[in-house]
Amino acid sequence: MIGSSIWARNILAAVGIFGLGFLTIPLVIIVPMSFSSATALTFPPPGLSLRWYDAFFGDGRWMDAMRTSIVLALISSIAALTLGGLAAYGLRRRAVAGASLAEGNFMVPLFVPTIITAVALYLGLAKMGLLGSFLGLVVAHTILNVPICVMVLGVAIREFDPRLEQVAWSLGASWLLTIRRVVLPSLAPSVFAAWIFAFIGSFDEVIVTSFIAGAYETVPKVMFNKLILEVDPTITAVATLLIAFTVLALAIVAVVRAQSDKLKSSVIMQ
Repeated sequence: MIGSSIWARNILAAVGIFGLGFLTIPLVIIVPMSFSSATALTFPPPGLSLRWYDAFFGDGRWMDAMRTSIVLALISSIAALTLGGLAAYGLRRRAVAGASLAEGNFMVPLFVPTIITAVALYLGLAKMGLLGSFLGLVVAHTILNVPICVMVLGVAIREFDPRLEQVAWSLGASWLLTIRRVVLPSLAPSVFAAWIFAFIGSFDEVIVTSFIAGAYETVPKVMFNKLILEVDPTITAVATLLIAFTVLALAIVAVVRAQSDKLKSSVIMQ
């Protein structure tokens, strides 16, 4: 039994290493190509240059798309965090009839194929007259990212001690004051993580955006359109910047959560 258990762990470790390596291969290729001096996509690059980064930051279309993506991701992530946080709090703190069904309904956008969600949002926004508008984009991206916030904050709220709220209420604090002064500070790392995940999810979204954006262009949409029309090496620079941003954001989340866990451990020990 011990020998078979060791073999099983070794096989799982090998599969994990293979999967990680397979996912890393595109990064190993894309990042060096973004610094290539060649005029076309070439790997390995014949020389080093920042020409494609200059082309990206010097192109008005890319800069407009970047501004649109940042503003859209910022607004929709805050909206998703607010709605998802309230939903997670309500589902975890109150005995609501059909709570499991309601929570499952919030999770639907995570499991339904994105193309089906895109068609549904296209039809719904068209009936509301929001198709091709910035407000329609915000609504769509918010709907897509609410499940992430519900999932992340739902776990955090489940682990939160409700007696802290009860103490605050017994001392005369209102529900809003309790949320602001007791609940949110305790859940701050999870709230930050949920917002980061929602921001990244909105910034990287391309399928739904392509269906409903109309004349609005985001960075992923421009990348997708350029790949259809031509192979522009500038895309490698954009992809490298997006990879760097995602890695940095996840690293910040990891540091914040680690510091929070360390602080909680020190408080418990005291």
